Amino acid sequence: MDRLQVMFMLIKVAEVGSFSAASKILNVPLPTLSRKISELENQLGVRLLHRTTRKLSLTYSGYDYIEACKRILIQVEEAESKAKGEYLEPRGDLVITAPVMFGRLYVLPTIIEFLSLYPNINVQLLLSDKNINLFEDDVDMAIRIGKLPDSTMIATQVGSMRIVTCASQQFLSSHGKIESPYDLTQLSCISLDTAMTTPYWSYHFPDSGLTAHIDILPRLTVNDSDSAVKAAIKGVGITQQLHYQVKDAIDKGDLQIILNEFEPNKIPVHLLHKTRKYLPQKMRVFLEFVSPKLKNSISALSIAT
Repeated sequence: MDRLQVMFMLIKVAEVGSFSAASKILNVPLPTLSRKISELENQLGVRLLHRTTRKLSLTYSGYDYIEACKRILIQVEEAESKAKGEYLEPRGDLVITAPVMFGRLYVLPTIIEFLSLYPNINVQLLLSDKNINLFEDDVDMAIRIGKLPDSTMIATQVGSMRIVTCASQQFLSSHGKIESPYDLTQLSCISLDTAMTTPYWSYHFPDSGLTAHIDILPRLTVNDSDSAVKAAIKGVGITQQLHYQVKDAIDKGDLQIILNEFEPNKIPVHLLHKTRKYLPQKMRVFLEFVSPKLKNSISALSIAT
């Protein structure tokens, strides 16, 4: 039995909480996966997983063992990188993930510039509005917009992003002046359903210093910001977006920002990577190159209209 392979399998099973889901992710037959985990438990002489018909969870021993497995796999990855010379010079493959529109507008141009400077580094850019798991999908670095959950990841903040509410002039002309976030409860809104969004819209009331969550009336719900922006331009309703997602439409006069004085607090933008004792040169130079570039782009955006 390949102990490292089974460690990796066990981590996946624990992460997704299901043998069947893990077997699909790993592309390993379910009986094989279950048998290998059972063989590992027999060799260790301890139960690692609580198995019931409804759910699967780690035992105390299982939790401790998995944490040790993660450390071991990171050490193996570091040893392989060292053997390949990745700690001596910037070389090898990098897998980067970012939100779709942010990636297209800001990350991709920076990567293209980066590649021209480092001919021995290859980059795979995964654009997704879902938070791709860095361990599960073998990703080196992620750009995350929003509050980060507590984790063992290393995060470098590269800026903060405004959340703006906007609508077309056509819509605003036909519905009158919108003076308060509470007016939105009676108006058609375009809702965005992604990993980065919530079912309500938040607003900060400067007089009281309080933040309120407004339950909107979603006339249209979409799962990507570009569709929401296009619908807003056509006058379908009001939409709340991150500033970069609507900047072009605002600059062209297709959309107008409303309720500026009630804007919620800006949300952070981070570069995220797994905790490791030594950072390969390919990751170090990428982080050093990309961080100031993104900071400048976000800073320029924050002082725009």
